[in-house]
Amino acid sequence: MQPIIKIFPSLNKLTDYFISRISDHLINKSANQFFSIALSGGSTPRAIFKLITTNYKNEIDWSKVLVFWGDERCVPPSDEESNYRMAYETLLKHLNIPELNIYRIKGENDPEEEAKRYSEIVNKSLQHVNNIPQFDLIILGLGEDGHTASIFPYNIDLFYSDNLFEISEHPITAQKRITATGCLINNAKEVCFIVTGSGKAKKVAQILLRKEGWQELPASLVDPAGGQVVWMMDQDAGIGI
Repeated sequence: MQPIIKIFPSLNKLTDYFISRISDHLINKSANQFFSIALSGGSTPRAIFKLITTNYKNEIDWSKVLVFWGDERCVPPSDEESNYRMAYETLLKHLNIPELNIYRIKGENDPEEEAKRYSEIVNKSLQHVNNIPQFDLIILGLGEDGHTASIFPYNIDLFYSDNLFEISEHPITAQKRITATGCLINNAKEVCFIVTGSGKAKKVAQILLRKEGWQELPASLVDPAGGQVVWMMDQDAGIGI
């Protein structure tokens, strides 16, 4: 399925569209069904989360949302680098989401044990399609090197792992991270790339226009067979499209 590509004049407009995608999923749920989402870290999601808190706190039935993460840094939840901490402080604590609906990756645990534990949690909590857990929506970012989640060009083979989550290391800092792999990402009903800033424009164009070397970028491998990829960008990120 061809990706949906949207370029917005402001973060407010981008957020409006993003919320409309969530609303569409919720409309199709029966009374006893939940909407599952995997969050990402980074400065762009932080800004989007703040706008959701401001503008959509009461517009969505947040009690029907199950919250997971697509990747996490191996740090305690109190650490400033924790994806969980960022999401909780900017978004989750402001919304009507029961604590039991929030499934964080425990970055303070042993990485290997936590990758297995979190895989089991996801495996038990979600409906299976193709014998793999299926998220309704996964949010992904795009690094200036073309990485997504915590899969980098140097360890792109992690994308093809049969495990739901793997251990990754940042190529510069060597910080350990726990990341979803391609088998889980590409089984989602919908994957939303949220990308802002001129620093991302070159990689966005390389991936979407399939310029030389695009296959070597982990983000280019995101292509759910039975789902939809949506690219949501500001004008700076989408200038080359």
